Amino acid sequence: MDIFLQALPLLLLLVLLGSGRVAPVPACLAALAASFPAVSAALPSGLALPRFLASESLRALFLGLLPVATLSGGLLFSLAAAPRATEPVPPSPRRAYLMILAGSFVESVTGFGVGAMFTVGALRAMGIGGAPAGGMAVLSLWLAPWGGLGPGLALGAALAHRPPHEVSFVTAMPHAAWLLATPPVLWALLARAGLPVPRGERLAQLGMQAAVAGLVLLLGRLMPPETVGFLSSGLVLLPALWHLAPPRDAASRDRALAAIGPWALLTFVLLVARAWQSAPGWRPYADLPAFQLTHVAVVLWCVSLGFLLLRQDGPTRFREAMLRMRRPAAAMLLYVLLGRWLAGSGVATGLAHGIAAGLGPLAPFAIPALGFVGGLLTGSGVGAASSMMSVQADLGLAAGLPPWLAPGIHSFASGAGAAYSFAMTAMVCGLLADGTRPPAIWRGVWPLILIALLIGWAAVAILPALA
Repeated sequence: MDIFLQALPLLLLLVLLGSGRVAPVPACLAALAASFPAVSAALPSGLALPRFLASESLRALFLGLLPVATLSGGLLFSLAAAPRATEPVPPSPRRAYLMILAGSFVESVTGFGVGAMFTVGALRAMGIGGAPAGGMAVLSLWLAPWGGLGPGLALGAALAHRPPHEVSFVTAMPHAAWLLATPPVLWALLARAGLPVPRGERLAQLGMQAAVAGLVLLLGRLMPPETVGFLSSGLVLLPALWHLAPPRDAASRDRALAAIGPWALLTFVLLVARAWQSAPGWRPYADLPAFQLTHVAVVLWCVSLGFLLLRQDGPTRFREAMLRMRRPAAAMLLYVLLGRWLAGSGVATGLAHGIAAGLGPLAPFAIPALGFVGGLLTGSGVGAASSMMSVQADLGLAAGLPPWLAPGIHSFASGAGAAYSFAMTAMVCGLLADGTRPPAIWRGVWPLILIALLIGWAAVAILPALA
C-alpha cells in the first residue's frame, strides 16, 4: 500500500499525459493533488502537512526560478543577438543534424534546456515543427550530464563523496555507447518531417556522432568535467559547419561572424564567470546550490540586455521573448514543485528503497532506473542529484559495487531522464506552441529511453570488472 501511494502521483501523471487529452499543466496539477496522501504519510510526526507544503513550495520556487530565468535569458539572447533570417533556410538532413549538435553545444554551456530552445528556433527557421521538431529538440540535450558546465555532476560527486573527474569519466563510459544509438532515432524523426536521410548522409552522421562519443570518453578521462560537453560538441561542430557553408568572400565571412560571434562571446563570458569560484551569491538553503552573481541566468540576461540596447527593435524583441516564455515557465515551475514535494517529504526515497528491497540480489540493477526516474521527476541533473544521489551511493555500497560505479551510473541515467522529463518536454511543447504534447515527443524517442536503461544495466553488470 505504501509503494502504491508513493507511486500514485507518477502513475497518474503518466496516464494523463499518455492519454494525449490532458495538457502538461493540468496533468501536473492533478499529480500534485494525488501526492497529498503519500506526502502526508511520509512526514515525520510533529511536522504538519501545511507547514511542510509551504516550506517546500518556497524551495521549489527558488529552484524553479533558476531554470526559468536561464531559459528566458537564453530565449532573449537568441532574439537579441541572432540576426533574423531574411529568407527561408533550406531544410536538409545535414543542416538539421548540425543544428541539434549546435543545440548540444549551447546546452553544455548554459544548461536548463536553453539548447532545446535554440534547436526549436533553428528547426522552425527550416520549416520543421510539431512532434518531429520536439523530438529533435530533446535530442539536443544528449550531453545533459555536462550541461551548464556540469553543476549537477559536481553536486552529485560531492553528495557521493567522490572526485568530480572520476564521476565524469564513469558517466562517460555508458554515455558514449548511448550516443552511438541516437542517429537511427534522428533519421526516423527526419523522415516524419519529410526529410528522408540518404545512405551516404547516414554514414556521415554516424561518423560525426562517433567522433562526439569518442571525445566524450577521451575528455571525460583527461579533462575537467566543466569542459567535456562543450568541447565534445564544439570540436565536431565547427569543422562540420565550415564544410557545410564555407565563407568564400567578405560578405559570407561577415554573415558567419554575425551568426557565430555572439555565441562565441557568450561562451567566453560564461567561462570567465565560471572561473570566479568565490563570487558572492544568495543561498537561502544550505543544502541547495547558491544563486551566485556569476550564475548562467545572470550572465545570459546581462549579455542579452547589452545586445538589446544596440537594437532599435530591442523593446519589441524583449516583449516577444517574455510572451513566449509564459507557458514554458508555468509548466517548469509546476513540475519542479511536484519534484520537491516528493523528494523533500521522503516519498521518492521511500519508493526507491521499496523497489530495491523488492528486487533482493538484483537491487544494483535498480540504480539506472532510479537515476532515470530522478531525472524524469526533477528535469535537471541538480534536482536528480539532490534528491537521489545519496540513496544511489548507499545502494551501490550495500550491494558490494565499487564506490565509483553507482554515482557515475546515476549521473548517466538521470541525464537521460532529465532530457525526456515531464518538465523538459512540457517546456519544449510550450516553445513549439503548435498543439504538440509530451506523449507525441516520447513516441518519437522511446527507443532511446529503453536503450539508456539497457546500457545502464549492462554497465552495472560489466564495469565492476574494472575495479
